[in-house]
Amino acid sequence: MLDKLSVANALREVGMLLELKGENPFKVRAYENGARAVEGLAEDLATLVDEGRLTDVPGIGKALAEKIAQLHGTGHLPLLEELRAELPPGFPELLRIPDLGPKKIAALRGALGVSNVAELKAACEAGRVREVKGFGERTEHKILEGIRALEARPRRTLLSEAREAGEPLLAWLRESGLAEHVELAGSARRWKETVGDLDVVAASRLPEALSERLAAYPLVEQVQARGTTKTRVQLVGGLGVDLRVVPPEDWATLLHHLTGSKAHHVKLRGLARDRGYTLSEWGLSRLGTGEKVQVRREEDIYRALGMQAVPPELREDEGEIEAALEHALPKDLVDEGDLRGMVHVHTTWSDGRAPLEEMARAAEAMGMQYLTVTDHSAAAAYARGLDARRLEEQWEEMARVQEKVRIRLLRGTEADILEDGSLDVPERLLGKLDVVIASVHSRMRMDADRMTRRIAAAMRLPFFKIWGHASGRLLLERDAYGLHWEEVLDAIAGSPAAIEVNGDPHRLDLEPRWLRKARERDIRFVLSTDAHSVAGLQNLRYAVMTARRGWVTRGEVLNAMPPSAFADAVRPTR
Repeated sequence: MLDKLSVANALREVGMLLELKGENPFKVRAYENGARAVEGLAEDLATLVDEGRLTDVPGIGKALAEKIAQLHGTGHLPLLEELRAELPPGFPELLRIPDLGPKKIAALRGALGVSNVAELKAACEAGRVREVKGFGERTEHKILEGIRALEARPRRTLLSEAREAGEPLLAWLRESGLAEHVELAGSARRWKETVGDLDVVAASRLPEALSERLAAYPLVEQVQARGTTKTRVQLVGGLGVDLRVVPPEDWATLLHHLTGSKAHHVKLRGLARDRGYTLSEWGLSRLGTGEKVQVRREEDIYRALGMQAVPPELREDEGEIEAALEHALPKDLVDEGDLRGMVHVHTTWSDGRAPLEEMARAAEAMGMQYLTVTDHSAAAAYARGLDARRLEEQWEEMARVQEKVRIRLLRGTEADILEDGSLDVPERLLGKLDVVIASVHSRMRMDADRMTRRIAAAMRLPFFKIWGHASGRLLLERDAYGLHWEEVLDAIAGSPAAIEVNGDPHRLDLEPRWLRKARERDIRFVLSTDAHSVAGLQNLRYAVMTARRGWVTRGEVLNAMPPSAFADAVRPTR
């Protein structure tokens, strides 16, 4: 069965392929709306399908509900397969080029006959794209830049998509009773931003039966290799899975080895040799005698080497081994259970997909004590940003909702950092706001000097603000903008400001290396969801794991504070 993310992706692809064919815009929009509705589901998709309640969801009619149920149950949709067959196979790849949507692709196909990335690249290099109506030399140059960036980028999958594919697979294997332990390894276990393939490590005395169980998983599209202890499959959607099966006594060592990173292991193996051991995927043994050290858990490896255990998300050879030898790794890394408030949330007042009351109740159901309502400011016209009048109208609704819920609602805005470094928030409203998130949403191609001046100026403004999705990157789509990071961090350290750790799976921003640099300056953090739907509130775990990768502790996180203390800490004006 397909999960809701896979179903949404399939619906979105149908819409894009229909648009490429020149179909009715209303029909195209129906699939995009359906994809958004599925992504934003608060209830379990399987339950809605089983109980025939999909049509109760806004944006899903009877015809679309039938297609969603078919996708969920079988993993296939004849309409999608027909569209893929009708259009050149290179078209989906064209959609991965930044700023090149279905309408532009259709125009290029009609004018130049291009049907794949290679043909489009050749057309750009020959100067033919600029001759197409509505394009021009600048657009041609941007398309060529996008193609070259796409070619240079390795094939990866977003962490969220990889884990959402991997976790049901783990459950499928565990439910069989054929294994004592089954866990993800590799970059997915280290919570890296993107993943190549999924590595799964199992402890079992029945490796062949477990391999058969994997091959029978409903979302396996192809079994690519099968052996006694190793099986490789490809899931629907193209994600590869490698399953390694070993006896229980070897499981912890293999899990540790396959979790990585390679650099962490290389240094750890050298340390083991210095201390009279040899360390490999098969175990920890004493040099000379070959006597095997009993390793029941990964922590036993580190303990034998006289060091602190290193959590998987820290194993990158970025100082964690040296710190562990000194027993200086943070002992109170932030945990999801530490967080008391939900920060950076959008509603239907701007570009969110759920009304304010629904978002408040969902956050309350998660055990949150407060929620910051931070819809876009007026400069974000594309997102229906709020001007002063609409912001004050929103406060009136917040007051009405506050009477219905226990969770404390805080007035906020996600204010654009304008080109000159000022914020798109009226000064007269500043004292009435509880929280200001300051983010860049435009002019991202500035050179590093100008962008640094712009953001540093915003951070030095004499009121408290939270720097939102700091690097501006969109994983697998858009690189971070140029910036002199140390200079901006210095500006924050000397000003009333904090840094957001953004849990949106397309962002996972700020990078761990810069979080560690911020910690050195005693800068504080806010862990946020950047949620645009009820489902988006679940982004919290990605914010937490990104923060942990940056060694962020509970005491450095503002929204680990209770409501009043948090409100005092982030209040723009004192």
